[in-house]
Amino acid sequence: MTVAIIDYGSGNLRSAAKAFERAAEDNGLQETVVVTSDADQVRAADRVVLPGVGAFGDCLAGLEAVAGMRTALEAVVVDAGRPFLGICVGMQLMADRGTEHGTHDGFGWISGEVSPIRPADPTLKIPHMGWNELEVRGNHPVLDGLDNGVHSYYVHSYQFYLRNAVDCLATTDYAGSITAVVGRDNMVGTQFHPEKSQRVGLKLIGNFLKWRP
Repeated sequence: MTVAIIDYGSGNLRSAAKAFERAAEDNGLQETVVVTSDADQVRAADRVVLPGVGAFGDCLAGLEAVAGMRTALEAVVVDAGRPFLGICVGMQLMADRGTEHGTHDGFGWISGEVSPIRPADPTLKIPHMGWNELEVRGNHPVLDGLDNGVHSYYVHSYQFYLRNAVDCLATTDYAGSITAVVGRDNMVGTQFHPEKSQRVGLKLIGNFLKWRP
């Protein structure tokens, strides 16, 4: 089985690859983890991971600049229904649109908009950075074994405001509810960085590698 981590010039690729390799080993899984900017490799992969660090529009432009990658993503995730994990901005790109440095159309896979975090306490610093507790809101195989109150690591100034509450699998609190995990069909996404979230992140990655949607 092959896991393709997409390289489009944005994301913690080395740490993500190491985390996926570690999670596969810990769970006794025979997974080949590849970091790739080759659309054909993505088309052939059994699972696809889209990391993302930076601004929504910049990440989108970087992805679309990789020959054939946007089409390959649609073919693998939407048409073939293979498991997909978006991380941070990689998760946000699943939205209808993002409003960071202008308005940009996203993938439209999960309905909603990515807009600035608006904490009720104006003294809280933006970006939202550091460890926060996870509140699990739904039963999902990728969240198996993750209880309310476990900590995960965040670095972001914008959040995913979902149109449909059913797509929200977990939240975190930063003077208001912030979408932490989204999911629909064969797609999941995390606002936090599982590759930086130690035990919790490895557990989630291991669950993703075992998930059969």
